[in-house]
Amino acid sequence: MFIHDDQCTETVLDNGVVRKIKGFLPDLMLVELIWKKGQTGAVHHHPHRQAGYVVQGSFEADVEGEKTVLRAGDCYYTTADQPHGLVALEDDSVLLDVFTPMREDFVK
Repeated sequence: MFIHDDQCTETVLDNGVVRKIKGFLPDLMLVELIWKKGQTGAVHHHPHRQAGYVVQGSFEADVEGEKTVLRAGDCYYTTADQPHGLVALEDDSVLLDVFTPMREDFVK
């Protein structure tokens, strides 16, 4: 399977973050998120395991109450149902999220 960026639809989320689903299989999903400074992904949890990789910019990340600043090249991981959230610290911050299994709620 190959996915070209121009095949991916952008969705603006309620918090203003732009989400592009880059592709998925039943047990794996890749999602690109583009953030503006101050946009927040409120602390939440879900039954999926997740890895997040900072492509550019920076974020304050909160994983189960532990906070740190992540910059380009840094990443985080969460287990199923582990509380986590982010705040963008710069405009045009880009995050790649990987989920297993895929997020069915993102494609409904």
